Amino acid sequence: MFPLLPFPTQREVVTFTLLLCRVAGIFSALPVFGGKALTIRIKVVAVLMITLVCFPLFRNVSVPIPGDIFGLAFVMLREVAIGLLFGFITQSIFAAVEFSGNIIGMQMGLTFSQIIDPTRGTQIQIMSVMQTLLASLLFFALNVHHIFLGAIVESFRVLPLESLRLNAGIISFLVGITGDVLAVGLRLAAPVMVSLLLASVALGIMARAFPQMNVFMISMPLNIGIGFIVLGATLTIYFHILEVSFGAMKTQIDTLFRLMAKG
Repeated sequence: MFPLLPFPTQREVVTFTLLLCRVAGIFSALPVFGGKALTIRIKVVAVLMITLVCFPLFRNVSVPIPGDIFGLAFVMLREVAIGLLFGFITQSIFAAVEFSGNIIGMQMGLTFSQIIDPTRGTQIQIMSVMQTLLASLLFFALNVHHIFLGAIVESFRVLPLESLRLNAGIISFLVGITGDVLAVGLRLAAPVMVSLLLASVALGIMARAFPQMNVFMISMPLNIGIGFIVLGATLTIYFHILEVSFGAMKTQIDTLFRLMAKG
């Protein structure tokens, strides 16, 4: 009836939907993009634009069409899971940053001060928020987000639509990344931890030498002052550790591609 109008076919609609689900899964796990700092409108527009750019490359790809709505929903969830797996690599690094911020805040005596995290809308320690913002700035300054934009297209080449198969290698890889959260978090918090430990030892010696001194009144402002001074003095070390972690993300993504292709 309308021969001149380019109505999409059913296969093209399914392909576009699966592309959209995978791109949305990756974006939902990226810092800043996945939090509440950006409005839903901006996120939807960004995901739609990237999907529209990628769609012509896969428009003629043969994708099996599920026979019912439940089969389509399952395939869509599987595509979202692929995107979340790539985003998990970034989230592990930012989880280590938040972990280090919690340790530093606890050592400095700032556990009572909690503010709203602008990226997630939840309450968190002020030191975790500060370190997360610094890590986010470095994330974009190093153009690490370009790696994930390239990984979106590369994922469709290595892992076609509706082809995810979990295996033991992927699970072991994710467990290894989760274990690195503790190691990276301790490296980030180590300078402040060591400095405040030495300050506590010094205060303990002073308390033994001068019993009349109120050590508790001195320790709180002293720990906060030392903490901020050490943080400022070791900021280059902090950025270097994060730069190494961000630099390893390309290798981790390639490893994840290889493990998914084996499935």
